[in-house]
Amino acid sequence: MALTTSLADLVVLLVEPSQMQAHLVERMLTNQGVRRITIVANGSAALTALQDATDGQVVISSLYLPDMAGTELVAAMRDDPALESVPFILVSSETRPQVLEPVRQSGACAIVAKPFTEQQLSRALYAAADYLNPPQDIDLAEIEGLRVLVVDDSLASRHHLRRLLEELGIERITECVDGRQAVAVLQESMFDLVITDYNMPEMDGRELTEYIRTQSWQAEVPVLMVTSEQNMGRLAAVERAGVSAICDKPFEASSIRRLISDALQR
Repeated sequence: MALTTSLADLVVLLVEPSQMQAHLVERMLTNQGVRRITIVANGSAALTALQDATDGQVVISSLYLPDMAGTELVAAMRDDPALESVPFILVSSETRPQVLEPVRQSGACAIVAKPFTEQQLSRALYAAADYLNPPQDIDLAEIEGLRVLVVDDSLASRHHLRRLLEELGIERITECVDGRQAVAVLQESMFDLVITDYNMPEMDGRELTEYIRTQSWQAEVPVLMVTSEQNMGRLAAVERAGVSAICDKPFEASSIRRLISDALQR
């Protein structure tokens, strides 16, 4: 895909059933320099419009749509190989974790809470642009040879992380669906970095980190946790277990690259 150098290069598909809200967001986008904006009122129309997705395509969607939820829209996108890497931004006043969790796990670029300012929308847009055009901010001579283990029960999250890693030139990537599977892999293969989710079946991210630090022959491997967990007590327990860094879902591509760089250099 062509490099996205500014917000003017973005092609925004805005999925918003409210005409008033759509016009408000359209005005904000125009003020930020976005020139190509298409507005549709429901998820089905969005999926139809995305059949002609082009370089720089970004989807901004409300959560509650007439025919489906925004969570269903992003799930349909992630199930389509042609759309799985299209940046998705959710705008919603919803705060319940169980409702937002599918979006967090989908590899979304951002969740923008209503009511939002133009500056907040701008940050989400720059996160999308950064995802489309990753800067070369990790400078390691042997980066192509790095061995990375990605552990997440969400297929969409694993694909999202894999794309970011591959954009950095990292090709030796192994995927596991939970901590128990990761333990078996770690016993047989050596890795330079482990990136894991927190909430997983069988064995969660904290238990995996504890295993690595206390029982694995690779006790010193950097462990980066990427999670939607908001419970501070649980996150504190993860830190005590020996995780190298924690990054929230949804995450900005630049943030995850910086954390990877810091973890590897340490």
